[in-house]
This record gives sequence, C-alpha cells and structure tokens, in this order.
Amino acid sequence: MFVLDDRLKSDCVEVGELMLCKILLMKDANYPWVILVPMREDISEIYELDELDQEQLIWESTYVSKVLSSIFLADKMNIAALGNVVAQLHIHHVVRTTDDPAWPNPVWGAVPAKGYLKDALDERVKMIREAMTTSVFKTPE
Repeated sequence: MFVLDDRLKSDCVEVGELMLCKILLMKDANYPWVILVPMREDISEIYELDELDQEQLIWESTYVSKVLSSIFLADKMNIAALGNVVAQLHIHHVVRTTDDPAWPNPVWGAVPAKGYLKDALDERVKMIREAMTTSVFKTPE
C-alpha cells in the first residue's frame, strides 16, 4: 500500500493526483515548485517502475511542466529526481526565471526557504488546480 513519506508531507501541500502521481506543492515561495510522487509502494528509482508506469510518469512530468511553464512564465524548467534525503521516488519540477533568487545556479541551498503566507499558499494551489485541465486530474478529498 502506498504511503507518502513523512518529510514530503511536512514540506509540501497536496495539490491533487494524476493517474500515477500525487502532485505536491513545495512550501517554498521562492519558486513555483511542484513534486510528483508515483503512488507505488517501495519505489526509490524510476527504473524500478514497470514500463507502463515509466511511460505514464514521462507523460505526467511533461504535462505538469507545460502547465507550470505556462502559468508562471518559466524561462527554464528544472526537473530532478535526487532522493538523497527522501528515498521515496519523487520528481522535482521547479519553475526557473532569470530573476529568481538562485538564477542561474541550482535552487538547493542557494537561499533559505521562504514560507508562504496562508492566502498566498491557497492562491498558488488554486491556480495550479485550475490550470490542470486534463480529465485524469483530481483534487484531494
């Protein structure tokens, strides 16, 4: 049975789900930052997914990247599956702009995380949810 890692639960807020992945918003207002987590038990690497799930992951990652790039006017999308701290497979999708606080360097450790104000967090989640127009997107219950 799939269970979301506690660190991801504490660092993120759930936006919704696609067919394979939970969509989480990282609680760092420095960047629009979404994490996809395949809802599969005991998976830490992409190659551990079966072929159909690998294909679905690519589709979902591409879809989420297009949505984020469009609504946040990305100059570049940074996509990474690191897993050095959280072993559960999760793929970061970070919108990068030439005026973000870490540009052009990686976001990790560049500046301290900036928490969202409650209204700003709610608005960001709402914005992403409204942009998810695919029929397979569902919001959390």
